[in-house]
Amino acid sequence: MIEYIIRIAMIKKILIVIFTTLALTVNVNAGSDGNLILKKNEPSEVKDCFEKLNRATFAFNQALDGVIFKPVASIYRKLPSPAKTGVSNSLENISHLLTIPNNVLQGDFKQAGINTGRFVINTTLGILGIFDVAEYLGLSNYEKEDYGQSLAKFGVGPGCYIVLPVLGPSTVRDTIASTLNYLGGDPWYNVTINNDTQYFKNSDYYYSKGAAGVDFRAKNYDSIENLENNSLDFYASVKSLYLQDRQQKILNSRKIINTQDDSDWEEINQ
Repeated sequence: MIEYIIRIAMIKKILIVIFTTLALTVNVNAGSDGNLILKKNEPSEVKDCFEKLNRATFAFNQALDGVIFKPVASIYRKLPSPAKTGVSNSLENISHLLTIPNNVLQGDFKQAGINTGRFVINTTLGILGIFDVAEYLGLSNYEKEDYGQSLAKFGVGPGCYIVLPVLGPSTVRDTIASTLNYLGGDPWYNVTINNDTQYFKNSDYYYSKGAAGVDFRAKNYDSIENLENNSLDFYASVKSLYLQDRQQKILNSRKIINTQDDSDWEEINQ
């Protein structure tokens, strides 16, 4: 137990050093200006430095989608609504574990408390998050947060646009930020991969990520099909859509980007 506490303390120190270093290398005060954050994350401002590689990876992901995700999502869509809602609720409940520490990093302690309450209530009374009991109790204000969003709030720009194999659209900032999950920043990763417990297995983490990918694909099934069929350049359309959505998430805007369900691309690759 003592060894575990020491380990957690060391991880927290590492994370503090990382964020402090990043904060010192950018204009933090400017990062607090919503207009400047909006400008830095404007889709037209994000360069596609690796376009040839990105397009090749995008083509690979399309092929993979056609073989795996699209067929599975088409079957998933036929499940009864209560079953799909239960899966979505459970995945959202798990995402609280990543959102809460980022609420704290961004100084939003009130929302961190609300999200902690949501997680505790839904994990217990909601049977591992299958039922969103917290919403019925008035704790319904929930916006997902991740380390990429926290870095953006600190003033770190997105860098170049990147398409990751299997995981899809991202940016340099968000790709680097996601590595913090594997340094102890994601409690769900910790309890499933890093810790050998009798309650969770390594496979639980990967199952949850796979389920998130299928759930996202199913929710956006028709939108993606329409976008692909009506786009002169499907790659460019997806890039624009992703960057717009990411911009809104960073600003905590409730605006839903046209042609996309209000769900996170990031929940798949975080």
